[in-house]
Amino acid sequence: MGELRLEELSAKTIVAANSLTLRPGQEQFVAPPSYAIADAWIDPTTSWPRVVLDGDEVVGFIRGNFDPDAEHDYFRSCVWRVHVAAESQGAGIGKFAVLALADEARKRGFTQLTAIWEPGEYGPEEFFKNVGFQVIGETAYGEKIGALAL
Repeated sequence: MGELRLEELSAKTIVAANSLTLRPGQEQFVAPPSYAIADAWIDPTTSWPRVVLDGDEVVGFIRGNFDPDAEHDYFRSCVWRVHVAAESQGAGIGKFAVLALADEARKRGFTQLTAIWEPGEYGPEEFFKNVGFQVIGETAYGEKIGALAL
């Protein structure tokens, strides 16, 4: 693995981001990247879409959301999606992306970054906990709400 870097989602990287693979069993926890990519253009003032590159190869995608006026505090500064290619998982790419998003949240004056996930055997709960998120609640649908103090 080379040096990781983030780049804004662009016409040059959108196809690669949309083509990222998953490990078997992860599909139920992640909507296709194209959904998050489309969402990023709905409200570009609150959306923060980035690809993670290893050299010239897109190996991950992260979308954050920053909305200080959101009705629920867990939507004010949050990880909307993090997706790492199956063959690149476990190499620190997701952590790199989430910590970069946390840095951006800190720069914008937020004191925590949140994430919401569905619990399950192949779900992302352990990943978020390993990055430093602590479960602080649950949605009405049984999803976990985690927070990372900034």
